[in-house]
Amino acid sequence: MQIAVLAGFALAILVPFLSRWCGSRTGLVLALYPAAIACWLVSLAPQVLQSGGLYFEQAWAPSLGLSLSFWLDGLSLLFGLLISGIGTLIILYASGYLYNHPQLARFYVLILSFMSSMLGVVMADGLMTLFVFWELTSITSYLLIGFNHEDAAARKSALQGLLVTFTGGLALMSGLILLNVAGSSWSLQTLLSDGESLREHALYLPMLLCLLGGAFTKSAQFPFHFWLPNAMAAPTPVSAYLHSATMVKAGIYLMARLQPGLGGTEAWMTILCVIGAITMVVGAFLALRFTGIKKVLAYSTVMALGTLTMLLGIGGEAAMIAFVTFLTAHSLYKGALFMVAGALDHETGTKDIDEMGGLRRLMPITATCAFVAALSLGGVIPLFGFVAKELMFEAVLEAPRYTGFLIGMSLLASVLVVAAAGIVALRPFFGALKATPKTPHEAPLSMLAGPCVLAGLSLVLGFMPWLAGDGLLNAAAGAVMGAEVVTDLYLWHGLNTALMMSMISLGVGLLVCWRWPGVRGVIHRFSPVLDRGPEAGYWKLMDLLVRVAGWQTRLLQSGYMRNYLILTLLSFTGLTGYTLLVRHGPVFDLALDVRLQEVVVALVIAASAIVACMMRSRLAAVAAAGVMGFGIALIFLLFSAPDLAITQLLIETLTVILLILVLFRMPQFASLSTPMERVRDMFVAVMTGGLMTLLMLTVLGQDLFTSISEYMIDNSVPLGHGHNIVNVILVDFRALDTLGEIFVLSLAAIGVLAMLRLQAKERKMP
Repeated sequence: MQIAVLAGFALAILVPFLSRWCGSRTGLVLALYPAAIACWLVSLAPQVLQSGGLYFEQAWAPSLGLSLSFWLDGLSLLFGLLISGIGTLIILYASGYLYNHPQLARFYVLILSFMSSMLGVVMADGLMTLFVFWELTSITSYLLIGFNHEDAAARKSALQGLLVTFTGGLALMSGLILLNVAGSSWSLQTLLSDGESLREHALYLPMLLCLLGGAFTKSAQFPFHFWLPNAMAAPTPVSAYLHSATMVKAGIYLMARLQPGLGGTEAWMTILCVIGAITMVVGAFLALRFTGIKKVLAYSTVMALGTLTMLLGIGGEAAMIAFVTFLTAHSLYKGALFMVAGALDHETGTKDIDEMGGLRRLMPITATCAFVAALSLGGVIPLFGFVAKELMFEAVLEAPRYTGFLIGMSLLASVLVVAAAGIVALRPFFGALKATPKTPHEAPLSMLAGPCVLAGLSLVLGFMPWLAGDGLLNAAAGAVMGAEVVTDLYLWHGLNTALMMSMISLGVGLLVCWRWPGVRGVIHRFSPVLDRGPEAGYWKLMDLLVRVAGWQTRLLQSGYMRNYLILTLLSFTGLTGYTLLVRHGPVFDLALDVRLQEVVVALVIAASAIVACMMRSRLAAVAAAGVMGFGIALIFLLFSAPDLAITQLLIETLTVILLILVLFRMPQFASLSTPMERVRDMFVAVMTGGLMTLLMLTVLGQDLFTSISEYMIDNSVPLGHGHNIVNVILVDFRALDTLGEIFVLSLAAIGVLAMLRLQAKERKMP
C-alpha cells in the first residue's frame, strides 16, 4: 500500500523526462500507473472481503507514537478502485483534450500527485498520515484549478477553493488532535473500534464540530458549496476527476470512515441530515440557474454530495447500502457527463447550452454517452442511477428522525436534478442544428473512451447490480456500518412508495426541463437574494481582510527601519520585562567569578559599540562594529568554544567586507534625528540592554531544569555515532529543526529563482 501510494509522486518527478522520450504517447504510458493500481486492488479484493481488511505499518516518529500506517478495507477498496479506475480514463482523456498544450507535462505532474494524495487519504490509518495527504489534495487541487494561471478567473477560483478548504483543514487538524486526546491513539482502526467511549467523552461535541468542519468545506456542503462550481475554471479533465472520484469525495469519505465511531448520536444525525438536505436542494435548484454545461453539472454534484451526507446522517443498514450505491453510481455518470461536456467544448468552442443544438447527427457517439449517463443521473430505469435513487428514497422513508422534512427535500431535489439531466442530455443534441464557434465533429478516441466506458458501466450495473453489490458494495457498507452487511441489489423493487416518488420526480422534472427558459427567468427574479448568499459573504470577508491589512500597514509600516526596531524592542522590553519583574522577579547573585582578561574584553566590546554609534565616518563605524564582533569571538575562545569562535570570526569578517562594499555605494551619513529622538533611542537601547542583562543574570542564577549537556555528551557517540557534539545535535538530536531550516531556505531559493526567471508577458487591454 505504501508503494502504491508513494509511487505516484515518484512517477510525477519523472514526467518531464518521459514527455521528452515518449512525446504524444506520454499519456498512454502514464495511464499504466493508475491501471496497475486498479488491477492490484482487484487482485486484493477477495482477501479484503474475506478477512475484513489489510493493514500495513511503518514507524515514522516512534518517540511520538506516530507511524506511517495504511488500512485497506471495503470502504477504502471502493474509493481506491474509483480513484484509480477513473484516473486511468482521465489521463487518457487529457492526452486528447490537452493535445499539443505547451504545459501538458506540468498537467501530468499535478494530476499524478493529486491522484496519489487522494489514494493516501482513503488508505491512511494514522491520523497524521491522513491529515498530510488531506492537505496535499488541497494544494494539488489548487494548482490544477489554476492550471491556466494566466487567466485571472482561474487564479481567483483556485485561491477561493484553497482558502475555503485550508480553513476547513485547520478545523480538521484540531478535530484529529481532540480525537487522539479522547481515544489515546493515532490509529483510526483502534479509535473507531471503541466508538462508545468516544461518543461519551466530554470532548465529543467540539471534536465532532471540528471534524465535520473539515469534511463540509472539502465536500462543498452548505454554506461552503460556492467554491466547487467556481472551480470549473479548471480544464475539463480536472473537473471530471474532481467531481467523480477525488477531492470533493474526500470529505464524504471522512464522514463515512468516522461513522462507526462518532455516528448515531443526536448531534451527528441532526447536523448531517439537516445540512445534507439543505445542500441537496440548494445544489439542484442552482443547477437550473445557469446555461454553462459545466456549471449545471457542478451544481448537480453539490446536490449529490448533500444526498450522501444526508444518508450518512440517517444511519442504519438501508441508508448505508443506499450510500455506497449512490456514491458509485454518481462517480460513473458524473465522470462520463463531464467528459462529454469537455468534448462539446473542445469540438464546438462553446460551453453554453443555449448555443448548442442538433449535435446528435454530427457527434452520435458523444450524444449516446451523454444520453445514457444523463438517464442514470435522472434515475431512469434501467440505469444504475435508478437503483441508487430507489435505495435513497427507501432509506429516507425509513429515517428515524425528520422523516417528513427529508422526504420533502429529497423529492424536491430529485425533481430538479431530473430537469438538469434532461437539459444536459437533450438540449445540446436535439432540435435544430445551431452555428457554433467551431465546426463540430466527433471527438478523438482518447476523449471518447472514458465516457463510453463509464456510461456503459452505468447501463451494465443497472441490469446486473449484483455484480457490484454482492461483494464490493456490501463490504463497503459494512465498513461504514461497523458491522457485517448482507443485501441483494436488484433493478426492480416492485410497486412501492419509493417507485411512486421516482415517477413523480421524473414527470415533474421533465416538465421543468421542457419549460426551462421560463423557469430560469423566474429564478433570475430572485437574483438579488441569491447574490447575497454565502459567496457574497466570502467576498465581503476578503474585502474586510484587505481593508484591515491596509489599515494595519498604514499604522505600523512607516517605511523607516528605525521605527520598526523601536516598536519591536519596546514590545519585547515591555512584555518580557513585565513578566520578569512582576510574575517571577529577578533572582541572581552578583558574586560572579570574573577574570581580568574577561573584564578587559567586555570593556573593549562596550567601548566599540559606543564608538560605532558616535562615529560620522562610515569606515570608522564599520571598523568599530568589527572590533565588537571580534571581541565576541575572543569571549568564545576564552570560554573554551573554539568552533564558535572560528564561526564568529568568519561571519564577522564577511560582514565587515559586505558593509564596506555596500556603505561606500551609499550617501554619506546624515543627521536625521533630532536631539529628543536621539534621547529616545538611547533610552530604548539602555532599557533593552538592561533587560537582557537581568535575563542573563537570572538564568545563570537559577537551575530550573536539569542540564541537558550531560545527556548530549553521554549519547553523542552511542546514538549519533559522532564525536563532534555540535554536529550530532544539529543532525540527530535537532534533526527536525535543521530539516525545517533547510526547507525554508530551499523554498526561499526557489522563490527567488522563479522571480529572476519570470518574464511575464504584458497583455494589451482590449
